[in-house]
Formats: sequence, structure tokens, C-alpha cells
Amino acid sequence: MRYKVILSYDGSSFCGWQVQNDARTIQESLQNALSTLLNEKVSVTGAGRTDSKVNAINYLAHFDTSVCDLDAKTIRYKINAILPAGIKVHGIISADSDFHARFDAVQREYKYFIHREKDPFMNSYSCLWTFPVDIEKMNRAAEHLLGTHDFSCFEKVGSDNKTSICTVSYARWETYVPTHVSMLGYPCREDDYLVFTIRADRFLRNMVRAVVGSLLDVGRGRHDEDWVAGLVKGGSRSEAGESVKGNALFLCDVKY
Repeated sequence: MRYKVILSYDGSSFCGWQVQNDARTIQESLQNALSTLLNEKVSVTGAGRTDSKVNAINYLAHFDTSVCDLDAKTIRYKINAILPAGIKVHGIISADSDFHARFDAVQREYKYFIHREKDPFMNSYSCLWTFPVDIEKMNRAAEHLLGTHDFSCFEKVGSDNKTSICTVSYARWETYVPTHVSMLGYPCREDDYLVFTIRADRFLRNMVRAVVGSLLDVGRGRHDEDWVAGLVKGGSRSEAGESVKGNALFLCDVKY
């Protein structure tokens, strides 16, 4: 029997999703917990690989088990009791035998958060960026990402993808108001908090963090917006901007 697992995780204490030697990962933690509860070796396949420190909301994975009468509600309760504090399983539901959490996904959405002034309540899940930024200029640059392109200029060197071609359908910066500002009255300026949202059919390793770093370079005036167009058309990883930190990145939606 095949089952879907819906979970969220705080990636700060993990070295990404995928199992690695001598490293704590989300996939390994979930597999170990399911194997213990089901009394058999369980392999879990996720919707995609997230990098070290990266977070996810409503992430979807699947696993197979020989247990025919699986009590999903009880398993969900028990697995949350033994999983690390940074992982929460929201639900376990039956799936078609041919369902695949990774290959059946048609769109993924990431959000990256930055704060422009020191804020003690944002350090864990947002990136402090004190340089001046031009949001309109960054959004004009982001328009060059839209469509189907070879995004190897934003891909971590040494990745083993069969192709670096992705189709980006949305990429935009916006201001937003964090909860501690709106509910608790934390003093700040109106545009102190920015979020970048990007949607695509697939993402390459390190791609979103490299895109954000490149757009921020445009926003602070190191490049004009057409520079991004040149990167997409034939730039190398060394020509693009530096990758930003992973703690401020969230995989927040996967569509099937």
C-alpha cells in the first residue's frame, strides 16, 4: 500500500531533506520513525530536495508499506511523539499505487524573507539585509526569469541533474507585515520587511538562494536589471550573485 505524508519542518537543525552520510536530515528522520512504528524498513520519497537549513510548509512525501490495515490517525499521533521537535506530520492518507510525490508535482512555490533593520524576532527565519534596495528594479529584473530557460547559472556546481531547464511562472518581491509587528506593535518602518515569491515546475539545487542573491545585487545597484537577462541567456554560476542563507527560505506549496 502507498501512502502520502503531509508534513512541515524547521530546517535549522537539519542538513536538508535528502539522506546523507553522517548528517541529520529530514528524510532520514522520517524514515527511521516510520520504520520503527511499522516494524519494517520504510523508504520515503519527497516532493523535492531542500538544502541545508531550508524550511517547508505542507511538504508532501510518499512511502510504501506491507501493512494493509494501517491506522493512519494512530500512526500520525505516534510518529509526532517520536520525531524531532523540528518536524510535524499533519496527516497520512492513502494514495494510488502509481502516485509519486516528486514526479507528479507540476508546480512548486518558494518564499524568501528579508528584514532591512535589525530585528531580534526575525533572525531565525529571515535574512538581515541592511543595504538599500530598489524593489521596483528587482521586480523588473525578476521578469527576465519568467518562462522556460536553462538556469544552470543559478545551480550549485557539481549537481547531477539531467537537465537544468525549468519553467518559472511567477517571481516577485513584495513588502509584508510580520505578526509581531501587526499584533504586538513592534516599531518599524513600513518597508522594513520583504518577501520574494517564486513558482516553477521544478527547481535546481541552490537555485532559489542564488536567484535571490542576484536580485539583491540588482536592488543595491551593483548591476542593472538586464544583467539578469544575460545570466539566464548564457551566464555561468561564477557570474551570478552569491547565494543567500538558507534559514530564510521556505518551500510553501507543491501542486499536483
